[in-house]
Amino acid sequence: MLRWKTGRWGFNGLFGTLRSGPIHSRNGNDQRYVSDVSDFENRLQKNAKQRFKWAEREKVTAFRIYDLDMPEWPFAVDWYEGFAHVMEYPRRKQVRDGSIDEARIEVVRATAAALQMVPEKIFTKTHEKRPWGRGQYERLTTTSTLVNVKEHGLTFECNLSDYLDTGLFLDHRVTRARVRQEAKGKRFLNLFAYTGSFTVHALAGGAAETTTVDLSNTYCDWAERNFKLNGFAAGEEHRVIRADVLGWLEDARGPFDLIVLDPPSFSSSKKKMGRRFEVQRDHRWLIEHARGLLSPTGTLYFSTNFLGFELDARFKDAQPLDSLPGDFRRSVHQCWRFLGPVGVADGVDRSPARPARDHEHRKDQHPPKRR
Repeated sequence: MLRWKTGRWGFNGLFGTLRSGPIHSRNGNDQRYVSDVSDFENRLQKNAKQRFKWAEREKVTAFRIYDLDMPEWPFAVDWYEGFAHVMEYPRRKQVRDGSIDEARIEVVRATAAALQMVPEKIFTKTHEKRPWGRGQYERLTTTSTLVNVKEHGLTFECNLSDYLDTGLFLDHRVTRARVRQEAKGKRFLNLFAYTGSFTVHALAGGAAETTTVDLSNTYCDWAERNFKLNGFAAGEEHRVIRADVLGWLEDARGPFDLIVLDPPSFSSSKKKMGRRFEVQRDHRWLIEHARGLLSPTGTLYFSTNFLGFELDARFKDAQPLDSLPGDFRRSVHQCWRFLGPVGVADGVDRSPARPARDHEHRKDQHPPKRR
């Protein structure tokens, strides 16, 4: 039996006793074999050997090593400048028979062995399947384990402990680089900006003006810290605006030459607007209003990580992009490019219904099912 010393995550308590060998169900006398952890460990070690060389060439210190490669080990393992961030995607069967709890323990041990690191530098989280539109993810803790990572010469603050996500979406690295290449002399708008990483790339690319919009004070402050880490500062030419994006779009004035639009799959914030948003249902309204702010030669990048998302067929001029970086094996998002302020095809209604406020929603309305 192998026991790690108790660290800040309390591995002997929170995760139980770590051991090697196969996982068995704890459901009564049912001893169904699941998998030997050595399979996961070997795959992780093999991936890491290749991925660290790749990351050095790409000049990034935050990247994905294991991306649900094996169905019996539904985890994503990311590297953050000497730390490992492990996201668990439990399947219903594993939750029911209890095998996922032991799998988590095994993954921590195997990750420490494969990456030659102490368990105290491994952070695990669970991406739970929740009913559509219910229970948005909240802050998990106030530990605030922060680490600064590098991406193509830029620095970003990541929080490995407090939230489900770390503050930097690794799967958007290609699109961020594209924004940087196109930003010189441009007026840039970042909607649903999160921690402002797209804006930092635009600034590094020489954007003349930037506008960063997000409803969260936490993320707006975080964005400004990312600015500072890279020698930039918010101000009259580089505004950080705390606002509901949907409400802001209704009154905003352009033009902007470059826009990034990366909305959540679902939002029903109680702050200020109290407005409900569902990306599949409302994306046409959102894209139309954002495109209305573009200059005649402007570009809009629209992205979503909603599984099963289908772009409105009336957007005939939408250009799908291959925007997944080399360290991801799963298609975790979709991205399109729109050129110019022209809306959907001529002759089609250009004024889709705006996203409804909470009190305007009928109870018998049902959102599309997710896969």
